[in-house]
Formats: sequence, C-alpha cells, structure tokens
Amino acid sequence: RKKMELLLLLIICQCTINSVKTHSLSKPNIILLMADDLGIGDLGCYGNRTLRTPNIDRLAVEGVTLTQHIAAAPLCTPSRAAFLTGRYPIRSGMAAFSRVGVFLFSASSGGLPSEEITFSKLLKQKGYATALIGKWHLGMNCESRNDFCHHPHSHGFDYFYGLPVTNFRDCKPGQGSVFLKGVQKALVIPVQLIGIAFVSLAILRYIGLLKVPFQALGYFLLTVTISLVVLIFFFYHFRHLNCFLMRDYQIIQQPLSYENLTERLTKEAMQFIGRNTDSPFLLVLSYLHVHTALYASENFKGKSKHGLYGDAVEEMDWSVGQVLDVLEKHNLSDKTLVYFTSDQGAHVEEISSAGEVHGGYNGIYKGGKSTNWEGGIRVPGLLRWPGVVQAGAYIDAPTSNMDIFPTIVKLADAQLPSDRIIDGHDLLPLLQGKVTQSKHEFLFHYCNAYLNAVRWHPGNSESVWKVFFFTPNFSPEDSNGCYDSHVCFCHGGFITRHDPPLLFDLSRDPEEKVPLTPETESRFYEILRVVHQAVDNHTRSLHAVPNQLSWANLLWKPWLQLCCSSLFQSCYCDYESGGSALEVHSG
Repeated sequence: RKKMELLLLLIICQCTINSVKTHSLSKPNIILLMADDLGIGDLGCYGNRTLRTPNIDRLAVEGVTLTQHIAAAPLCTPSRAAFLTGRYPIRSGMAAFSRVGVFLFSASSGGLPSEEITFSKLLKQKGYATALIGKWHLGMNCESRNDFCHHPHSHGFDYFYGLPVTNFRDCKPGQGSVFLKGVQKALVIPVQLIGIAFVSLAILRYIGLLKVPFQALGYFLLTVTISLVVLIFFFYHFRHLNCFLMRDYQIIQQPLSYENLTERLTKEAMQFIGRNTDSPFLLVLSYLHVHTALYASENFKGKSKHGLYGDAVEEMDWSVGQVLDVLEKHNLSDKTLVYFTSDQGAHVEEISSAGEVHGGYNGIYKGGKSTNWEGGIRVPGLLRWPGVVQAGAYIDAPTSNMDIFPTIVKLADAQLPSDRIIDGHDLLPLLQGKVTQSKHEFLFHYCNAYLNAVRWHPGNSESVWKVFFFTPNFSPEDSNGCYDSHVCFCHGGFITRHDPPLLFDLSRDPEEKVPLTPETESRFYEILRVVHQAVDNHTRSLHAVPNQLSWANLLWKPWLQLCCSSLFQSCYCDYESGGSALEVHSG
C-alpha cells in the first residue's frame, strides 16, 4: 500500500511539473524592442568596445544572441511590414517599384493593407492587451483624414503613442533636410523648361505665328504658379505637417518636440506594463533612435565617445534598462519574452552639415541601410526569457525578423493563418537548443520590389552561399556607400547587373570581399542552378497585389493631412504638458 501511495505521489508531482512547464510556455508577455538604423557593430554584445550598452548586453548574457539575424528588407517601411506580418513585403504590396521605398509624408494614402494579418491582431484575439509606442511608418489614412485605415488601431494595437511616419532631419530645426537638395535638383530643369516654353509661346503669339489666346497663356502661367506655391508651402511647413506625436487618434504635439522624448516613450512603455501586470500583454517599443535627426536628453548629451550618435545609442540602452527593471519590479521577468533588434543596418552615409558622423557602425560587414550587402540587413537579434530560452547561447544559423510572427503567435496559443504563405518560422526550437538547423534553407533579399540576392544554407553543409543578381554602384567608387545620393537605389544606372551572378560563401567570407568563380569554387554552376530553381519556386508563390508605394500612394494629399488646429494656423498644438488633445477627425 505504501508503494502504491508513493507511486501515486510521484505521478501527481510529475503531472504538476508538466502543468507548470506547459503554463510557463503558454501566453507569456511579449516585449519587442526595435531600434531604427542601429548598426550591429554598435552594441557591446556584438563586439563594440567603446559604446556603453550594458542593458542591451544583459539581454545577451541572460538570453540568446542570433549572429546571422536578417532584416527582410534594408529600408524601414518594408522591413517593418515584414516584421508585423511574417511575410516578405512584396506579398503585401509594401515594396516599391519606384525609386522611393518608404513613406515620406503623413498625408500619403498608401500603407499596410487591412487584409494583412499582423501578430498584434492575432494576439489581441487571444486576450492580449496590445500597444505600439514609438515609430509606426506604415501609413495612416486611405481616402479621408478620419478613416485611419492604416492606423495601428486598425492592425490590432489597442494603444498607440508615437509618430505616424518617422524621424527626419527636417523634423529638427538646424539639422538640415533630406529633401531640399533632391527637390532643388528635380525642380531646376523643369522650371527652366517651363519658363523657356512660356516666353517662347508669348513671343510667337506676339509676332503672330501662333494663334493662342492670351487667356490660355494666363491659365498656363497661373497653374504653374499655384503648383510652385503649394510645393514651396509644403516644404516650408514640412515639420508641422509630418513630424507630430499622436496618442491613439489624437494629435498631442505638432510639431514634435525632442525634449525628453525618449524619456516620454519609456514612461509610456512602463505605464503600459504597470496597467497589465495581471493579464498577458504585447508591447512593441519602436525607438526613434538612432535615425536622424539625432537627439539625446541632457543626461546623455556629450557623455559618449562617439558624439551625438553615441549619446543616442547610450540613451536607448538606458531605456531598455528601465523596461527590464519594471518587469523585475512586478515579478514579470520569468513570464516575459523580450526581443531586441533593429529594422535594418546602420545608415553609413549619414554625415551632418558640420561633417560629424551621424550614422552607425556595421562591424566587419559591407555596406549599410538601403543595400543587401550584409551591413544593410544583418541586424542584432537578442531574445531573453529566463527559464525557457538558453542563457548565454549563440545561434549562427540564418534567422529572420519575419520569424517573430510565428514564434509569438504560437506562444499565444493562436493559429497561424492558413489562407496565405507565412515566410517566417518558429524560433523556439532553436532558442531552446532542441534543434541547431534553421528552417530557412533560402532567404530572398529584395531591394524595393526587385529580387537582389538569395541566401542558401544547405542542410548538410556549413557553407552559407549568397548570390547577387545586381549590386549598387557606390559613390565614390572606392567608398562603402552611396554618399552622392545619400542612399543607394535599386534600378537603372544606380546598379550593376551580374551575369553570371556574384557568388560568396559567407561562412568563409562574411565581409563579402572576394566573389567566387568557377576556378575558385568547383560547385559554382551547381550552386547557381539550385538558387535559380529556388527563385523560380519563390516567384511562382507570389501574387499580384496593389502597390502601396506607387507614386499615387506616396504623394502628399492635402485632404488627408492631419492637423490639430488648421493649415492656416500652421498645424500647431502642444498638449503634452497639459490640457486635452483635439480629436483630429472632428475638424
């Protein structure tokens, strides 16, 4: 009888242990921390020895470091679309065929389509409180200034506090402009041609060789003048029209003030956690750091060894520490999966008007933001979940920011969509050490909507092959970026096509210095054959969708402009220090 009682007790204990394990893996809190334009070489845990990032490094010590974590695109808008949906941005129409690959204006009509399923939508359906704090950059309105079809609320976030577009140099007085030089270049020749055409028509009309009413010439001149006035008005008021802070549907600060901005974002994140200590939550804290315009609060300004850029990195690290501390305060650390990454690599071409380097460091990797060289897409990937994820482990297998979607959807006990292709894969088996091989045999690297390169990691090999169909033309030629144009572009005279394609083995040449040839790699043509077959299979899986980054969707539309006062009052308000914000759709 005693043996039976002991056996029964052991069975009960084992069931209890299994129950605890199951419970611990079910519906954890999720915190996703995303930097903007941060280089993989900017962090101590990835080899930096001069910038101080102890809190981010703590995630590496207490969790897993992904050493080949790949952004699905080298630009903000498509990368973030892929992150939220687990799908290549080409599938959702969030990849441009034009030169401009991101949203530039708050009153554009393009954005993440409502048909797309985000992880926030699925987690919300499972009872999660969901919040996005910081940068959005995935659209706002479609047809009217109050439809909010692309707003974070329309994509599963209960709470939004942040910027609808992004942080521009133009948002901060004295930091220069990302548009002015391009606009000047674009306008000079058209204005000259229009002027010559108008004068020529007027002369021909005057001497009687052209029978055109003066009224028609007047209308022509009026149309050109109005167009120029609207354009000048828009860029003169760019900061007010595009750089503003929202809470849910309300504008609370227009234009944006950088004073204590990271402190405000961090406070919002901590308060959201504090409001949801007794129920599962999803928090996406999307930092403005370290996209230009650079900024730092007084506590960090001038404190780093790398100027304002370093100050910004160290302030962001402080913010990460505050989030980790509030988890400990509420005894939530063991119940929370924390992930840290960047949307793409550092923007190496960022140089201030005073000559100060405002871009980050991509370590040994070539290129940067806007390119599919490793410096543009290999980003930090840190995951911590005490007691569940291995502590201090390194994973060298290729992973993607698209993998977060299936990973957290599964943890929330939600079902992956069955009506569409999900390109990401569940990371948990890798994170727990149950497997060592990534499910990503192939990863496809797009430059806007153009397939630029393919990564192949055969299951029976240490090699990671990377094939380039075209590469950007760096300017100057011997530099590491496209300094003459500020970013690299994806077509026409901005690229060089390769036939046969360039081939690298990243396991032996992670710096992508020496392309392989049939003479130096005996399997050269076999590797290309396998990759071309993979491209064919991938291309067949794509379906035509509306292009959200077409010129028609990118251009500024005055009727979509959000404004907390009126255009004639320069869209000015500041309710951050008190008062009540105006509903932007009420007037």
